[in-house]
Amino acid sequence: MNFGDRLKELRSKNGMTQTKLAQLLNITKSVVSYYERQERMPSPDVLVKSASIFHVSVDYLMGIDKKKTIDVSDLSDEDISVLNHMADTLRKKNKDKKV
Repeated sequence: MNFGDRLKELRSKNGMTQTKLAQLLNITKSVVSYYERQERMPSPDVLVKSASIFHVSVDYLMGIDKKKTIDVSDLSDEDISVLNHMADTLRKKNKDKKV
């Protein structure tokens, strides 16, 4: 998946219009449209802002890293531990299904 597709997917999943995303990025709606159509590539600053808005890595936005991440910056250590346990449980369940 390319940057434009990924940006559009994240924007749509977050119920955000091109206009709203443009406001958050301090660019015009037409520039967001160019990005989504792969007619332009964003500056490093826009990439970093976009990653922050959608709580993903720049590598994920650029299609370099296929892993999705979860932003846990506002969670307590206990909350993060619970999430890690849940992820391990789900991985085990999925692994058991494949066998």
